[in-house]
Amino acid sequence: MPTFDIVSEVDRVELKNAVDNANRELTSRFDFRGVDASIELNELTVKLASESDFQVQQLYDIFANHCAKRNLSLAGTETPENLTHSGKTFSTTITFRQGIEQPLAKQINKLIKDSKLKVQSSIQGDKVRVSGKKRDDLQQTIAMLRQADIEQPLQFENFRD
Repeated sequence: MPTFDIVSEVDRVELKNAVDNANRELTSRFDFRGVDASIELNELTVKLASESDFQVQQLYDIFANHCAKRNLSLAGTETPENLTHSGKTFSTTITFRQGIEQPLAKQINKLIKDSKLKVQSSIQGDKVRVSGKKRDDLQQTIAMLRQADIEQPLQFENFRD
């Protein structure tokens, strides 16, 4: 019986490359010369820090641009609304979420059931497994989920016949 898994993972190598390229651009930008500004990566958290709130917003734009070039979606991230002000620096943190949490897994399950496709889905930890009799039904399920309005980026892996 053909199956595949729906997961939400962040490619750590691409994330590190995006941070490195953003830092490289930061050193060559004229408006950041002589300014204490940084983009730092710690596990799945990226910290943006600078001397003014406007510059932190510019850092966010630089980082988002480099993430887009590396096919990293910022849709599944947690970013606080307000900037943290400490001493003479402003900072914010961008936390990348990994794995599908229970409420999102239930939402995906409901979307699959409502689509009336002849597939079954089950929640297995931080991923959702979909199985069906025909490969075409699974491909239609993938197409339907790509068009769905889900706030976290999804990957489809482990496709087996």
